[in-house]
Amino acid sequence: MEKRIKQIVIVGGGSAGWLTAGLLAAQHSTNTETGLQITLVESPDVNTIGVGEGTWPSMRKTLQTIGLSETEFIRECSAAFKQGSKFVGWKNGRSDDFYYHPFTLPNGYTQFNLVSAWQAGFANIPFADAMCEQSHVCEAGRAPKQFNTPEYAGVANYGYHLDAGKFGMMLQKHCTQKLGVKHVLDHVTHINSAEDGDIESIATKNSGDIAGDLFIDCSGLGCLLIGQHFQIPFVEKKQFSLNDSAIAIQAPYAEENSPIASPTIATAQDAGWIWDIGLSSRRGTGHVYSSAHISDEQAEKTLRAYIAKAIGEKKAEELGCRKLSIRAGHRQKFWHKNCVAVGMSAGFIEPLEASALALVELSVNIISSEMPATREVMHIVEKRFNEVFEYRWSRVIEFLKLHYVLTQRTDTDYWRDAASPASTPDGLKELLTLWRHRAPYYNDFIHNEEVFPSASYQYVLYGMGFETLAQPYPKMLENVDGGIKNINATLNKVSKYIAGLPSNRELLEHVIKNGMYRG
Repeated sequence: MEKRIKQIVIVGGGSAGWLTAGLLAAQHSTNTETGLQITLVESPDVNTIGVGEGTWPSMRKTLQTIGLSETEFIRECSAAFKQGSKFVGWKNGRSDDFYYHPFTLPNGYTQFNLVSAWQAGFANIPFADAMCEQSHVCEAGRAPKQFNTPEYAGVANYGYHLDAGKFGMMLQKHCTQKLGVKHVLDHVTHINSAEDGDIESIATKNSGDIAGDLFIDCSGLGCLLIGQHFQIPFVEKKQFSLNDSAIAIQAPYAEENSPIASPTIATAQDAGWIWDIGLSSRRGTGHVYSSAHISDEQAEKTLRAYIAKAIGEKKAEELGCRKLSIRAGHRQKFWHKNCVAVGMSAGFIEPLEASALALVELSVNIISSEMPATREVMHIVEKRFNEVFEYRWSRVIEFLKLHYVLTQRTDTDYWRDAASPASTPDGLKELLTLWRHRAPYYNDFIHNEEVFPSASYQYVLYGMGFETLAQPYPKMLENVDGGIKNINATLNKVSKYIAGLPSNRELLEHVIKNGMYRG
């Protein structure tokens, strides 16, 4: 019998590395003699980027699978509840320009023709407001659950805002102390190859050679294994994303009891956009921009002016900042021989819509469920993995670009260039043509675990003012009356949601002090 896959070596820590270690260890019995043996190697001198502070609701299942208490996660990672994204100034830049992409699916999404119902009776109401209660809940500053809601359950769907540095440390502690992951803090000096071209082991400065059957590259931008060793080409996607830089600043709240926003707030600027993420202890802010349209100095000035609106110019000027470079694109292959890339070693486009950690989760879930029993079958898993993630990266690129191509802004070169048809993927052009005549629906996207479901496209399309023409055929109008009733029922429930939910800060302070109900 061929030797079974037994030793997993992860190169790189941070959120990507430790999420990978935690999920694999929890699902493959690392604490037992028959389970996988997992070793994570990370350099003591390489700092993680630490700005991936937004997650999708999928993170709740991930944390449960790893075996973490939601209460301890909230406490240790300065985490807060995220209910979606709020886009300010993206459509036309006027003072009343904003829309929501909530995490909750439209009520009755698979039962009714909600877009036609909205057009017929509620076109004066923002699309997200008519589809579910969540945008109203966010605008009112409410949390997605009540004081007595159990861990990982919610009245509304939610993910998290978190401190990425603290998150990595918490995962490291849990993986090593509870899940049996071996942690090696050392420098990788070179890669040792087997006769067949596989990686046989990695050589470290002080810990010798560390052998493995499967190596997972979580080394981020350094891309030690899939990039430097195997020389898998990087596929540039800068033609679809103008943004190549970011300035990040951690900002305090104006007051100790300042409201904590439930959505990630993305505010359009002259040459990019600013993220604003509310944690329990601080805000994480950053300006994503195109260096071809604005200087680093002006970008930093723009971000500090944004922060100063809440805490004043003097305090805003005193805050430290970090400059980050963005190289939009991904590897030509993500799994090659006995090595698979996860996280930023696989690719990155930009931080819009928090897709980075979601892609980590999706990657590890496939690695875990398709874990090859032997090296003989690994090439089959490799082929399947690469096909899936070629598809997923295409969908991510198209969805992020969707936010730009629909803008009505023509006030700066940046927005004119961002909306240029030349910078729009062909696949997205085809979908936009299709959606002129009927709304997106779930059959448009065929994978079981889409990064962005068809409902997300609806929220962005109609939030940005996209128009789908009225259908000329009676069949396409089925369930419109039912959809109108459904929207009325949604609107009638809004006040009950707002009255029955605490504020985001109230719930977080309750969890930090008393813990969350655990049943």
